[in-house]
This record gives sequence, structure tokens and C-alpha cells, in this order.
Amino acid sequence: MLLATFKLCAGSSYRHMRNMKGLRHQAVLAIGQELNRRALGESTPSAWINQVRRRSSLLGSCLEETFHSDQELAYIQQGEEAMQKALGILTNQEGWKNENQQANGDKVLSKVVPDVGKVFRLEVVVAQPMERLYEELVERMEAMGEWNPNVKEIKVLQKIGKDTVITHELAAEAAGNLVGPRDFVNVRCAKRRGSTCVLAGIATHFGEMPEQKGVIRAEQGPTCMVLRPLAGSPSKTKLTWLLSVDLKGWLPKTIINQVLSQTQMDFAYHLRKRLESNPVSEAQR
Repeated sequence: MLLATFKLCAGSSYRHMRNMKGLRHQAVLAIGQELNRRALGESTPSAWINQVRRRSSLLGSCLEETFHSDQELAYIQQGEEAMQKALGILTNQEGWKNENQQANGDKVLSKVVPDVGKVFRLEVVVAQPMERLYEELVERMEAMGEWNPNVKEIKVLQKIGKDTVITHELAAEAAGNLVGPRDFVNVRCAKRRGSTCVLAGIATHFGEMPEQKGVIRAEQGPTCMVLRPLAGSPSKTKLTWLLSVDLKGWLPKTIINQVLSQTQMDFAYHLRKRLESNPVSEAQR
């Protein structure tokens, strides 16, 4: 009877439990308590009790990870949709024009995308493995202000599951203070697809982070970074960064284009310096 009840809770009733947080926790707790009671009554717990115990533990773990509020689900969906749109822009190879190119091969290209506006694409090769870049750009995201002078601060406002976060980012003044301080509230998500890692984001609304006095709230369009091992040299990483930003305020297009393309070049330069000064993370030492 208990096994049948467990299967019902874990299987056929799953969809109905999505919005019943209190009930699902009580059900899992009750099953665990009943299993313990029965196990204590036997000198050696039967195989099926041990099996259901394992399944109950797994179900509890999955519930913690997969059940979210409607707002959290909306954030997750927003991040995933931004990723798909950004990847769609990157995979379309037509119409890209050169904005800036360095002697080391770093380059920024741009094009105008309908319903998005002008987007910028950074392409660089970094002499570090992909896992090191992932650590710096995702796991140590809030430390970016320590090494990127274009970023004053990044704070994670909320973490949703394993892949999605809401962030607040404060950017430094640019172009000789012609571009004043801006801030951004974004939903970001990170996904791995085989040997490729995609980090995506887009502007979102987060009620606990209203606009700040003296700072213009800018907005990111669909943006992403794609990290993959360099073909034939897996100890190096090819990084492609799609940048789409509405800086708001009144700014000439020439200034905007200069600021955004230079921001990407600066990012590549300072990222390399950061990785060269600390090529192995503290966790790996």
C-alpha cells in the first residue's frame, strides 16, 4: 500500500503537485517517517523499504530543485528565450561588418538586427581552458569589478535553481565621462551543451531593485557569451560575446558605437590579465 502511494505521489500526481508546496513537503516527510517506523519494527529492513527510501530521498531532492513560484518560472523562461534569440543572431553569418580588430586577432563586428537594433560581436581566443573561463565569468561573477574597470559592481539579487540568476550591475562612466553611470537589472542563465557553454542574459524587472538616484537604468537586449574549446587546441578557449544594449538617455550613435565596441575590446584585455595573474583557481590548488 505504501509503495503504491509513493508511486502515485511521485508519478501520476506530479503535475497537480506543482503549485502545492506545503502538501508536497508534507507528503515526502510523511513517507519518510512511515518508512523509518516500519524499518524500526523489523530486525533487518526489507529490500523494498530500502528501495522506497532511496526513491523518497530522490523525490525530495528533485522537489527542492524543480518547484518554483510562477515568478521564478517566468524568469527562467525569460532567460532561456533570450538565449535562443541571441544564439539565433550569432548563427546568422550574414551582414556582419568589422568595427575593430587588434593585431592579436581580437575583433569586434556589428550589424543591425530587426526588432533588436545594432548588436556587437566580440571574437577572441584565450589561452586558458574553458573551465577556467566558466569559473571566472559565472561562479565568480560578483568579483568582476575587481579586474574589469568598466564594471563597478555586480551583485546576484536572486538565484533560481542551478542555472538562473537575477543580477544588478553598475557600470562605470565611459568615453571621458561623456557616458555617465548606468546600471542594469538582468536575468542570466548558463547552459552547457556538450563541450560548449552558453551564458545568456536580458533586461528584466525586479521589484526589490528600483532605479537608483543619479544613475540611468539602461537595458540589455538578448546577449550571450559562447565558450568552446579551440579546435585542435583544447587547452585554449574561443570566446564569442554578443552584446546588445540600450544605454538610454540622449547619446549620439557615434559615441554609442565607440563605447560598446571598446567595452568589448577592454573586456578581452582585462580578462586575459586576470587569468594570467591567477591561471589556477584557489579551489584547484
